[in-house]
Amino acid sequence: MSTPKELKFMGYAMTDAAAWSDLQLVEFQPKTFGPEDVELAITHCGVCGSDVHTLHQSWSPARAGPTVVGHEIVGTVTRVGDLVQAVRPGDRVGVGGGVDSCGACRPCMEGLENYCTQLVITLNATHRDGVPSQGGFATGIRAHQRFVFPIPDKVESRHAASMMCGGLTAFHPLRANGCGPGKKVGVIGIGGVGHYAILFAKAMGAEVYAFTRGNKKAEDARKLGADHVVDTNAEAFWEPYAFSLDLIISTVDHFGPDTTLPNILSMLYVQGRYITVGLPPMDEPLPGIHPFFLARNAASIGGSLLGSKADAVAMLELAAEKNIVPWIEELPMNQAKVALEALHDGKARYRYVLTQDIAA
Repeated sequence: MSTPKELKFMGYAMTDAAAWSDLQLVEFQPKTFGPEDVELAITHCGVCGSDVHTLHQSWSPARAGPTVVGHEIVGTVTRVGDLVQAVRPGDRVGVGGGVDSCGACRPCMEGLENYCTQLVITLNATHRDGVPSQGGFATGIRAHQRFVFPIPDKVESRHAASMMCGGLTAFHPLRANGCGPGKKVGVIGIGGVGHYAILFAKAMGAEVYAFTRGNKKAEDARKLGADHVVDTNAEAFWEPYAFSLDLIISTVDHFGPDTTLPNILSMLYVQGRYITVGLPPMDEPLPGIHPFFLARNAASIGGSLLGSKADAVAMLELAAEKNIVPWIEELPMNQAKVALEALHDGKARYRYVLTQDIAA
């Protein structure tokens, strides 16, 4: 292995579940360094809705002990294992929602490692050596090379950070479902992920329809690249778009009492796809639907999780080529509480990015 540069692992952690946003600076143990691992000193970390869900424990209970969140990570490589091929110390790289997988299952062998059943997520999980995984509100992280993404020179670190989850969550289903010239793509929810979905769909050549409640974000949606902005508060908003959209990406993680999937699916063209990337609390499932409303236009309902390394590389190449710049607000890492609470309250426009301030 290369000669390691000593990195002290410290991070801002939830230490009391009753005070979810009051993070305390703690030291923590990283995973055991392996021959295919990459260690990086973190310079930037985005703040994602998944961080809020984790701290609120709306998906699953937080494990015992300190919990460091953050999974939109950019930093500088400090150490690589003997079998690492694509990056070297000093390189600028990113890490997203996963840090390891089995490497032997069918998804891993087919470049779909983000769907490995043994995926180790970046935060609130357990590494294979039994060490708790800690996220990116920290000085450093270790990840398998499959989950480490080189960042092109043309993409600034502060912009790349929120692409590691928010961007990839939008890009992966667009790429997987044929977004491109001649396609009509709907984006439901103009938030952190939704704003990326508009940016990427437009850059990929699609005609973009942005669906948002009211007109508060209408002008933003147009500036991001939406060709059409639809107010979902309007009566029967779906009717003018019947049988017109090839793909709908839904980024919302809350469904109002008046939400009906038949109305939304009626906007899809034949064999169109509705892909939900928003993940609500476990007690808020998708609204019900009768099979008839799938049969009438052969519509499909699907989901999507993170993205593969191939997706991440393609996304970053597109961002560099098309000069895609997310709408972000930067804060020092010690102000994570401000960002988390603003995100929880729906005030983000459209991603928060924390910059390193821990003197380790």
